[in-house]
Amino acid sequence: QVQLVESGGGLVQAGGSLRLACAAAGRTFSITAFGWFRQAPGKEREFVANIRGSGSTTDYSDSVKGRFTISRDNAKNTVYLQMNSLKPEDTAVYYCAAGSVLRVFRTGVADVSGYDYWGQGTQVTVSS
Repeated sequence: QVQLVESGGGLVQAGGSLRLACAAAGRTFSITAFGWFRQAPGKEREFVANIRGSGSTTDYSDSVKGRFTISRDNAKNTVYLQMNSLKPEDTAVYYCAAGSVLRVFRTGVADVSGYDYWGQGTQVTVSS
């Protein structure tokens, strides 16, 4: 089993920045891909970013490309999401996800079913 714990959410004004962190514990050797997803009230969970392998390969949704950056610190088993130029529409609960890169490739990096483990989520609220 793998446990994921997110942190770093909060309230920020439009145009501001936040950095989310996702700390992984347990059988982390089985994890070769991490993802960030978000879910706003009344909406489906949507893909934000993915990082796999040693961290050199990343993907982003069009809505965050150029504003958000996903990275990982392998020594700390932690994945980060640096969010800049935040907009009110970025308001959501942000979830960290993890799984095998092979399964993620089979389902697609943006498909929630490709990830085996999920964190509890952290709230990000962007005020206008």
